[in-house]
Amino acid sequence: MDLSAFDLALLTLTSGFTSLMTASVGIGGGVLLLAVMASILPANVLIPVHGLVQLGSNGNRAFMTRQHIHWPMVLFFSLGALVGALSASQVLVQLPLDVIRLAVAVFILLMVWGPKPKKLQVSGPGTLIAGCITTFASMFVGASGPLVAAVVHRSGQEKLATTATFAACMSFQHLLKAMVFGFVGFSFAQWWWPVLLMIASGAVGTWLGLKLLNRLPAELFAQLFKVLVTLLALRLLWQAWGAV
Repeated sequence: MDLSAFDLALLTLTSGFTSLMTASVGIGGGVLLLAVMASILPANVLIPVHGLVQLGSNGNRAFMTRQHIHWPMVLFFSLGALVGALSASQVLVQLPLDVIRLAVAVFILLMVWGPKPKKLQVSGPGTLIAGCITTFASMFVGASGPLVAAVVHRSGQEKLATTATFAACMSFQHLLKAMVFGFVGFSFAQWWWPVLLMIASGAVGTWLGLKLLNRLPAELFAQLFKVLVTLLALRLLWQAWGAV
């Protein structure tokens, strides 16, 4: 691990802000955190470390809102996620660093500027399939939150229940991701210090975000989010292009 004090501070503050963002406006924090981390961390550690930090962030949010979780949906999603993780563990290989940068950058731009996934009314089996597909994809592109949100953010469900259920589903997905990367040989030990700082900062951000739930203008967040994430994604594309 080779992080400057400035980079460590930036990652810690970003983790807190993105957790606040997700808790208060429902979505977007994971993608923004991925974009910032991708501009600082080595490409070969980006996805597993991001997943571990997101496990802490979503786990804190799920715990703080546990009484509002829709457990049947979480159960079906988790069963599918387990299948997706087992499948990914069979094909996950060490990709070239610039391929990782390119994949993450394109994925981020699609999530920000592409057609938005529609909110789906899905059955139990449909939720299981969604858990499988999104978990498999998250092993390679990192932040699958917008895809999972298309399933969890169901019409007619109040915002706190949506936030709680989304956090529980994402917690299990990121737990499986950490297990898969550990299985294929990634060493988390040398990253424990920045991960702990980012998780702690995320817990504070989550607490503040839940206090601000339904009070913050989602439109303002959305515009700032688009501009910042787009710039970070373009930087990744430039890095990948420059290495060709």
